[in-house]
Amino acid sequence: MGHAITVEMPQEVYESLAKTAQQAGQTPEELAQLWLLASLRRIADDPLEKFIGAVSSGVPDLSDRHDDYLGRALYDELIDEEDV
Repeated sequence: MGHAITVEMPQEVYESLAKTAQQAGQTPEELAQLWLLASLRRIADDPLEKFIGAVSSGVPDLSDRHDDYLGRALYDELIDEEDV
């Protein structure tokens, strides 16, 4: 049995969704459903899920900004290699 939900979004978000859906030959609703399913599967299948919260990093926003921190560390490493 399926369920219907209504999602309110800003006009520019809907326009982007509609444009992407049209390019894929889908309706915005179909594309939104596929994206939601893919996101839920990725979360459910995350092999690192069991480790979340297992270690204290001392960085309070690490879970929200981990990509920023990883990117900065990589950038710093590349800059250091250029100086060699």
